[in-house]
Amino acid sequence: MDEFSAVLKAREFVTKVNPTIVPVPVEAYAEHAGAVIRPQTDLAPDEPGWSFQNAGKHYVCINANDRPERQRFTVCHEIAHIVLGLPSVHDALPWWSYAKRPLNEICCDVFAAELLLPFRLFKPIAEKELISLTTIDALAGQFAASTTATGSRFAAVVRTPLAFVLSEQGKVRYASRSTSLREVNAWIPPRTDIPKGSVSARARAGETLSGSEEIDAEDWFSDWERGGVLREEARHLERWDQTLTLLWFEDEEVPPPARREGFRHEEDDELLKELDGILPWPGKKRRK
Repeated sequence: MDEFSAVLKAREFVTKVNPTIVPVPVEAYAEHAGAVIRPQTDLAPDEPGWSFQNAGKHYVCINANDRPERQRFTVCHEIAHIVLGLPSVHDALPWWSYAKRPLNEICCDVFAAELLLPFRLFKPIAEKELISLTTIDALAGQFAASTTATGSRFAAVVRTPLAFVLSEQGKVRYASRSTSLREVNAWIPPRTDIPKGSVSARARAGETLSGSEEIDAEDWFSDWERGGVLREEARHLERWDQTLTLLWFEDEEVPPPARREGFRHEEDDELLKELDGILPWPGKKRRK
């Protein structure tokens, strides 16, 4: 199972349930998956929940002490395990950590985000909003989802060339990119350091920042030859040493490819040569 397959399975699942209101009712998802939701009050703070099967029935246990949006995500994550048939690997790391996260858990996270923020309901709303972390906070509240899940979905569905990056302990863990950035291979490699001097690095260092600032696109994108300037906004979550970053091209267009030295662009053929004051030697033909 890979992330793309998880997305397709999730959208197929959402289509069958067909939610029409926001926030979407996760109970309807559980019912369609044949699962019963069981809130529990005796779970540890780092134990969001799990699922099991008994007598042909699936049970999803969630930590009743977690925030409501966290509980909703846990329900959808465990539904993913049921629908995708992927075994849980919850003991490897804390639920909030993205360092070396197992692929099964990543696929279930992707599935859960698709359920909480359905493409058909989320995209029309997201496209109307300004690009900022404040916007993502507002959308997260509207859809009763986490800021990280909402930021990732926001970047994935909008037309603007935009990326949402989550870093942990100063290293990139994952980046969600808009279609326009994926098409031009604007790649942000995982496990690389946050660029020095970037808004994100300064936020992690404890600097108080306000709004977005400009940064060279090549500082974030690997092997980037198109140039251009990005807007960058960042927020550091000190409790988990995680940094949330928004990157976008302000004019909503990706810069064209850089012209290589010695390469003649097709448009050059349509332009008149520069006048140098020297008349060409007349040919044999004469004007009539």
